[in-house]
Amino acid sequence: MEVIVLGSIFGYPVSLFAAVFCFLWLVYLWETYLDRRQRQVVLNTSDVPSELVHVINADEFSKSKAYVLDKMMFSFFHDAYDMLEATLVLWFSVVPWLWDKVTEHAAPLNKSIKNLLGVDIGLSSESEILCSLLFLFYVSLYKFFESLPWALYYDFVIEARYGFNKQTLPFFLWDRLKAFVLSILIGFPIVSGLIWIIKAGGRHFYVYAYVFTLIITLFLMFIYPEFIAPLFDRYVPLPEGELRTKIEALAAKISFPLKKLLVVEGSKRSAHSNAYFYGFGKNKRIVLYDTLIRGFKFPAKDGSTSKASGETDEASRGCAIDEEIVAVLGHELGHWKLGHTLINLAISQLNLFLMFLVFSSLINIDSIFTSFGFTSNVPVLLRLVVVFQFIFSPYNTVVAFLMIILSRRLEFQADRFAVDLGYGAYLKSALLVLHKDNLSFPVSDWLYSTFHYSHPPILERLAALDVLLKKK
Repeated sequence: MEVIVLGSIFGYPVSLFAAVFCFLWLVYLWETYLDRRQRQVVLNTSDVPSELVHVINADEFSKSKAYVLDKMMFSFFHDAYDMLEATLVLWFSVVPWLWDKVTEHAAPLNKSIKNLLGVDIGLSSESEILCSLLFLFYVSLYKFFESLPWALYYDFVIEARYGFNKQTLPFFLWDRLKAFVLSILIGFPIVSGLIWIIKAGGRHFYVYAYVFTLIITLFLMFIYPEFIAPLFDRYVPLPEGELRTKIEALAAKISFPLKKLLVVEGSKRSAHSNAYFYGFGKNKRIVLYDTLIRGFKFPAKDGSTSKASGETDEASRGCAIDEEIVAVLGHELGHWKLGHTLINLAISQLNLFLMFLVFSSLINIDSIFTSFGFTSNVPVLLRLVVVFQFIFSPYNTVVAFLMIILSRRLEFQADRFAVDLGYGAYLKSALLVLHKDNLSFPVSDWLYSTFHYSHPPILERLAALDVLLKKK
């Protein structure tokens, strides 16, 4: 079995597999080091930063500190488990073994389906696309049950401990089951089409594969808010009133083609809050979480009014001033006005095209795949997995880091846009409200935040807003 040797260290040959394996471990150790740095900063910070003393009291600060430490401890064990799992999968060639099992199961499973339903679906060891779908089903089923204890602990222990989790257990399980079924219904046709294109596309299959994924991406971006998201959450129009009038005035001021203004029942799932926009061309929508609007009464399904946040222990959550919510939207719509959405889409598509292009030059180098435990007749799906997930791992790591740097830069630009609209002071107060409500810890290690925060740390963001406001 031929394997690729990249070089030698102290006279010992270094195979492609060993290089990838060591890189994954180096990344894990680096991330663990960064987490340790951040943990020490959190532990050593005992006082509320002077910039926040008028917003956060000592008890709230202690609570946010405990919350972030609990989340970091959870991440430590979860990341260690994931790394151990990846190590075992690679070291013991679990992926090739599972593929062999799939091909063994294919004919008996096809026979069982034929006996049960009277339909021959053509599943056999020679049917690569159907075997690939069976492989994906096995993996998806495993991940569904494997991730369940982690998700249960995070939502029903950590999030519940700090008042964020609002889900019941049946709601949680039904949510995950719906997500699993949808991933099968949507993912299987996409994977089938991609495999067929790569096998039938000839030398330039990478062009067709890229165009196919681009079309699918745009299609999913179009249908997700309209047809998929409502399967998980309820959306209602924002009622007529001052807030709606102010948001519509903001949209008109910057020529944002607002078609619908909606509120999503985020409070049924979590106490965290958010706002976003979506849509193509002149068909844009804005969505506010009900948890963002203090005292908002979400209509019940029978037409009556559900209890407001003001009638519960959540009375102090959310923005109490309309202008704070408008300021948050001024920031979000700044991303649209400044072309940030298109920039991110263009970068992601260029990145995907380059990856398909490089993949086209690697797909037929069998020694790459024998390095990872395959013997012969490696299916297209697993060639994609090996190259995109393992061979590209150094490249993916660098791109992810650069995207974090770009994201922070774009966030500062969107803040400046909101300031130019006249909402600078309100944006500051809104950020403080969201920071307090979400129990975000305000102090960060500089190296940790550089590698992890897609948004600037709150203290940096407030300082930048102060500079802009002084210039105004």
